[in-house]
Amino acid sequence: MYRFADRIHSTINAEIQLSRAAESRGEFHTAFSHLERAHVLAQWSTVQHVCVHWLMLRFALRNRLASQAAGQIWRVAAAAVFTSFGLLPSGNSGGANVSGFQPLAIPADLQRVIDTAE
Repeated sequence: MYRFADRIHSTINAEIQLSRAAESRGEFHTAFSHLERAHVLAQWSTVQHVCVHWLMLRFALRNRLASQAAGQIWRVAAAAVFTSFGLLPSGNSGGANVSGFQPLAIPADLQRVIDTAE
């Protein structure tokens, strides 16, 4: 039987690919929005959660977003430690513009993906 993380992996990867495509077109806001969507989905898997924060950090560094990069450094470490304990705010977008402790509403389309994967 597949675990939740395995069932949701392809959707996370699709958001990451959409992010890369948008960034290559110079659509930086859209690119980061896709990483945020990937983050919402990745919160239940330590490996995927850390990976998305790592991608957010790399995005910030490539695009010289100092405050975003600084915020992602501690989020990479926190995701590695706290995800397996379930100590994370549901729906949080993962960006440095939102408190790492702030729960947010999960977009309806992502909630359907989560519900289907459970």
